[in-house]
Amino acid sequence: MTAQSKKNAARVRRTRLKIKKVANGRPRLSVYRSSKNISAQIIDDARGHTVAWASSLDKSMREELEKISTSDAAAEVGKALAERAIKAGVKDVVFDRGGYMYQGRVKTLAEAAREAGLKF
Repeated sequence: MTAQSKKNAARVRRTRLKIKKVANGRPRLSVYRSSKNISAQIIDDARGHTVAWASSLDKSMREELEKISTSDAAAEVGKALAERAIKAGVKDVVFDRGGYMYQGRVKTLAEAAREAGLKF
């Protein structure tokens, strides 16, 4: 393991530990981003179950997201995730940025999910 990957893993561990302390039984909204795509899922850690998920690679969203910027795609993913979560009965979540800085696409996804009805 390289020195940089050790730092990244430590940052993710530190973030998750803080989130679990303040969660109070709420599900966790976990974000993953790559250079071209972004995905998010709402995880119920008590049961180890994924409640809802959305991704820019989802077949239903892929065609329309290919034509827009990655930041706009993150906003669409956030809206879709919030709609699916509310449909599944989840409104309050804890945001897990996964070691990424809260800026750019991660921030856009979070703000879009908030606007669509999720509380965190």
